[in-house]
Amino acid sequence: MDSSLLARRFDERPSPADFSSKIEPTNVPAVFHGAVKEWRAITRWNPFDGGLDYLEERAGSAVLEAMLSRSGHVFYGDIRSHERVPISFSTFITSCKKFLQTSDARSTSAPPAMSLATSACLEDASSDILGELYVAQVPILNLEDKERCPLRILAEDIQTPIFLQTSTLASINFWMNMAKSRSSTHYDPHHNLLCMVSGCKKVILWPPSACPILYPMAVYGEASNHSAVSIEKPDLSLHPRAVHYEESSQKIILRPGDVLFIPEGWFHQVDSDDLTIAVNFWWKSDMMSNMVEHMDAYYLRRILNRLVAKEMNQTLHEQTGGSSMEKYQPCSEATEGNHGSDHYKLRDNPKENGKSNGILQQLEPCGLDMQNFPRTLEALILYMLSPKGAEVLTRKFDEMDQQTNKEAQAEFYRLFYSVFDDQFAAMDVILNGKESFAFQAFKNVLDNYAGVHLGRPNK
Repeated sequence: MDSSLLARRFDERPSPADFSSKIEPTNVPAVFHGAVKEWRAITRWNPFDGGLDYLEERAGSAVLEAMLSRSGHVFYGDIRSHERVPISFSTFITSCKKFLQTSDARSTSAPPAMSLATSACLEDASSDILGELYVAQVPILNLEDKERCPLRILAEDIQTPIFLQTSTLASINFWMNMAKSRSSTHYDPHHNLLCMVSGCKKVILWPPSACPILYPMAVYGEASNHSAVSIEKPDLSLHPRAVHYEESSQKIILRPGDVLFIPEGWFHQVDSDDLTIAVNFWWKSDMMSNMVEHMDAYYLRRILNRLVAKEMNQTLHEQTGGSSMEKYQPCSEATEGNHGSDHYKLRDNPKENGKSNGILQQLEPCGLDMQNFPRTLEALILYMLSPKGAEVLTRKFDEMDQQTNKEAQAEFYRLFYSVFDDQFAAMDVILNGKESFAFQAFKNVLDNYAGVHLGRPNK
């Protein structure tokens, strides 16, 4: 991973000015060790030191929605893999106490099935439900829906970190799991400050640029912010780019009092130990809020244009062994004005100057007299030019145009198109091939970044 994307670590809390001007705008994660160690919640909520009794006394009567997983300890964002079930907080706390009393509560790596006693307390759930409960994203504060904050009473045990005091919060949420659990890989549409209260969490992070590796769900789906890659065992036959799943990530360990800033759009997966408690703060970033509505179509087109260009360069890089065309250097022999009648050949020594150059970089002007070259060129262009070849050819034209004056350019194109009996047919073949290459890159972009599979439209 690019070193500029690695999470920065701070042993001291930043000021609001430093956070808003030096940390938040970079949109790169940051860890603040011990930033909330003074919270009363750190001691009062500790499940291993009377915290369960305290939580039951303070908020046991609250009825909240817990996430019930049908895939054991893994909680996938896809609604087909879990459901939200109403449960009293006291019932959940009672289950936690029973779990804590078991002899292997702190050592087991396989979470137990939900007890029948617990499942019987779930409204609208049959008594034979087996699975795992996770009190996930239960509001302590919700500015969008103030009526639905079942754990509002716990707010007195926490404080908004000082460096967020100038941010406009969207919500503060409570997270608690009974046994070891794992959340699926996903990103959030808000900035996220994850504060560890009790236990330990391992957070794995990927930058937004890792989208192609993570295969995001379709944008029109209800779980569009989640990865389609199985986090337990990626199926490389289905998601071959996921082979880079781990090497493109970074891992952060959070302990009580630690805080992790997860920027908007960053993919993250969270592994939680037994009986962990966390609080997170969500707030809207300026990244999207400053985008004015009447410019939406322009923003979208610019983003797609950038991604398509990147995909085209990457395709050429992978298939030719060269770097992106904008980095190609013209041959030293190609001086101004001599391009008009030159042809191209492959260098005899592609590793010249100690560098292994791709095919595109191995082309250089040559004055060889090839008697049958015009007819061969015509056949190659009209009948054998691939979309990739059309893109390479037009990029070489662009490169040449940057190195010659207008007169030399005009002479070159006059000679080039004079080879063809129908120069307009040749131009159509080149442009159609170039557009086909760009269209394939566009399809790849939609597939990689948006999860949309597009068939070629009818003309």
